[in-house]
Amino acid sequence: HVQLVESGGGSVQVGGPLRLSCVASGDTISRYCMGWFRQIPDKEREGVAGIESDGSTSYADSVKGRFTVSQDSAKNILYLQMNSLKPEDSATYYCAADKDTFCRGAYPTGDYWGQGTQVTVS
Repeated sequence: HVQLVESGGGSVQVGGPLRLSCVASGDTISRYCMGWFRQIPDKEREGVAGIESDGSTSYADSVKGRFTVSQDSAKNILYLQMNSLKPEDSATYYCAADKDTFCRGAYPTGDYWGQGTQVTVS
């Protein structure tokens, strides 16, 4: 099965950009429904962006037009480019995967998870 490791989090000013990476190992992400979630303390994890094997993408309304999910199948890396960041984007961001080439919904249901990377916008 696939293992996922996120990186790229940190502190950024309001309006700034940040790119998160999710390096996958153990399997190729082109066989998976992939996505990004985020979570703040005492709240449920929420879907941010999803991408299917054919490149189809889905986004939460709160990030549409600002975030872009993409994947480099050759490098086996999932990305989340975040622009025009707002304080409410501050959260721990998680990479997730389902072993289906197409997502059952807008995002993976979470067969596999990374450990998360913290994003703070201020």
